[in-house]
Amino acid sequence: MAASDPARVCVGLITGAHGVRGLVKVKPFTDDPAAVAAYGPLTDQSGRRRFALELLSFGKGQWLARVDGVSDRTAAEALRGTRLYVDRQALPEPDEDEFYHADLIGLRAELTDGATLGRVRAVHDFGAGDVVEIDRPGGGSVIVPFTRAVVPVVDIAGGRIVVDPPVGLLDEPEGPPPEALPEARGDGGKQA
Repeated sequence: MAASDPARVCVGLITGAHGVRGLVKVKPFTDDPAAVAAYGPLTDQSGRRRFALELLSFGKGQWLARVDGVSDRTAAEALRGTRLYVDRQALPEPDEDEFYHADLIGLRAELTDGATLGRVRAVHDFGAGDVVEIDRPGGGSVIVPFTRAVVPVVDIAGGRIVVDPPVGLLDEPEGPPPEALPEARGDGGKQA
């Protein structure tokens, strides 16, 4: 995966349509959810389409919003999955020990002994705090908590993060893969 465009930062995602009058649901990726529309014109990933959002109400981690020029459900549904970007220069500089997710994508990930772990593929928040997804050199990926204990060093200028994984996090699972177990197959172990 290529590193993200450092000149633009993703601040939100259109997750779907709401109602029949063209309203959309927007998941913000900003510290302050209202800031998703506060930094100027929004564009899609390519930078070719521009969006003007009017934020209407916030609930369940998403905004209900009106997009200028979108007036029916079909047009709103067509925007599902659209990531919303702003120019990096429009954003405030992060405080010390704060990072834009876009700054972390593509960084080299090293273990505390200097061994290569991989490259940062993405930063996710599934509701229990940020996690960093790291592509491994031999294939596959590993997800680690983005906490000071597990990622004690973030060196943007040096192009790296240092990971101190909890015991067992990088161990290969023992035994058969989960899909081979009877409970995973849903047949209770019975053979036909």
